[in-house]
Amino acid sequence: MTAEQLVKHLELVPHPEGGFYKEVYRSETKLQGSMLAKDMEGDRNFSTAIYFLIEKENFSALHKIKSDEIWHFYAGDALEVIEIDDSGVLKLTRVGNKLDQAEVFQYTVKANTWFGSRVKSDGVYSLVGCTVSPGFDFRDFEMAKRNDLLKKFPQHKSIIDQMTRE
Repeated sequence: MTAEQLVKHLELVPHPEGGFYKEVYRSETKLQGSMLAKDMEGDRNFSTAIYFLIEKENFSALHKIKSDEIWHFYAGDALEVIEIDDSGVLKLTRVGNKLDQAEVFQYTVKANTWFGSRVKSDGVYSLVGCTVSPGFDFRDFEMAKRNDLLKKFPQHKSIIDQMTRE
């Protein structure tokens, strides 16, 4: 299937960070706010899951969330997950199905890590799943501001310029 066919078939909608998504799971059971990290307000579902599709001409802009996020590969070309941790370490992980080319079927981005994603350079699209625990809530989402990241991580100017929209 093409990316356009997948968007239609899976009923994906545009995501604020780039690409297309559809929430496919939100646990009924919730964690009380008192059980969560101190920087989280309110209750959270145990877990959430989405389909996420990104095309070559697009990218998922650098952002962070307050929960761990597990990426699962489904179809298309490998997805490059790009992270910058608080100490300034830059890491690129390819989530795909070519294990002999150092791709992995799934990968976890730890909570509060700046990260974004894009299709590998010679790819067309990536269809992945993202599972978040404690469950995703937009209150926990922060889109990176280019100038703020450049001040904090000037050594990564090239990738920050590529992976932010402002």
